[in-house]
Amino acid sequence: MNNAWLFLLIAGLLEIVWAGLLKASDGFQHLIYSVAMVIAMILSFFFLGIALKSIPISVGYAIWTAIGTVGTVAVGSLIYGESLSPLKLFFLGLLLLSTIGLKVIS
Repeated sequence: MNNAWLFLLIAGLLEIVWAGLLKASDGFQHLIYSVAMVIAMILSFFFLGIALKSIPISVGYAIWTAIGTVGTVAVGSLIYGESLSPLKLFFLGLLLLSTIGLKVIS
């Protein structure tokens, strides 16, 4: 894995972090979660920007959002007790297949 893909993975994982912290901030009512969220967001965009120097934006952005979406659904389910219906899992699978398709055809 070259560095661009590693940076994209880090950016995607940080997207999951900031999305989870956004929920934890309770509408920016908790300062520590709010500040940590902003830091994770800045770092996520920073690593995404570095990755997009070498990866086409059509692929990089799609993969970044897919990592964030799937990871945030997992966080929502595991930490916040949100439901994981079969239909939700089906559409997450479609998202992943679409993202893989973009990578394959690029």
